[in-house]
Amino acid sequence: MMQYEEENEKLADTSACAGIRADLKMCLLQSECCKVHKKTPRECLKSRDPSVPDQCYVLHNTFFECKRSLLDARQRFRGRKGY
Repeated sequence: MMQYEEENEKLADTSACAGIRADLKMCLLQSECCKVHKKTPRECLKSRDPSVPDQCYVLHNTFFECKRSLLDARQRFRGRKGY
């Protein structure tokens, strides 16, 4: 989960799936792939770098499912995933 420095701090982005996107971004930026190897988060995901934790790949899949549920008409009745 995203950690904030202040108690009442919130994301500026209020769009759907923004929380998952922020968690994925922070997970990738804190990985060894971005810090040590100086790759972009996108390059780390595409190359399936072994230094990226499995949690980041789980977040990536969750983010994909959340975005896909926005296009799925059935989700209007069930609600968005990951929200």
